[in-house]
Order: sequence, then C-alpha cells, then structure tokens
Amino acid sequence: MRNEDLPVIRRIRTDRDHVFAFAVVGRLTENALINLWGLLEAAYETHDEIDLLIRLTSYEGIDWTSAFSERMFELRSRSLRKVRRYAVVGGPLWIQASIALMKPFLSIDMRAFSTDEEEKAWEWLDAHPLQD
Repeated sequence: MRNEDLPVIRRIRTDRDHVFAFAVVGRLTENALINLWGLLEAAYETHDEIDLLIRLTSYEGIDWTSAFSERMFELRSRSLRKVRRYAVVGGPLWIQASIALMKPFLSIDMRAFSTDEEEKAWEWLDAHPLQD
C-alpha cells in the first residue's frame, strides 16, 4: 500500500471508553477533516462528554480553505459542547501558541504537549493507548 493511500487520520485505541485519540499523519485536507469530524460525531452519540488526544508528530500542514469553511465551523461548534479535556501532542509551535491564546475563551480544558511529553498527555487524560 502506498503512503498516499493510508488515511491521514488514524484512530488510537485507548483503555478508557470516553477517551478518544487520533494520530494525524500527513496533510489535513478537507476529506481528512471530514473524516475526523465524522469519527468525533460518532463518539458524541454515545457519550455526554469525551476527552480527546490529537497526536501531530507526523503532521505536514493543513488545507486552510477547508479548515475555515462554513461546514467546519458548524462541526467545531458542536464539539465545544462535548469535549471536556483536549490534549494536543507535537505539531508546530504556532499550534501550541494558539491553544494558549484560545484557552481563556473556551470551556474545554486544553493543553499542548511537546512530542517528548506524550506520556504526560496520557497521564493528564488518565488513560493509556492500547497496542493494535
């Protein structure tokens, strides 16, 4: 299988039913974002609140037009009501800076962790990844 055939959003199984985790491998395109929101929507159907970890250690950028489309704003606004804790691991420094800037304005408890702090992110969520 070629690398471009693999999904950009890859689910990381966890040991806690309400903790959802995903690895972003590659560039976040409109299709990848729709896939991520679809996976989250399914989680929202069965949980009043969830905790979320996004691993960006192989992140290659984002399609900004798609990220700020009307559809994405609608999907994000629904997420604000369901996510309790949100950990971001890795990624460029601007992502960590944007989390620090947004944090006071959101009800979500958000934290950014460097790539080498991933274990701390899992501890903060009181969860562990499961091996496939």
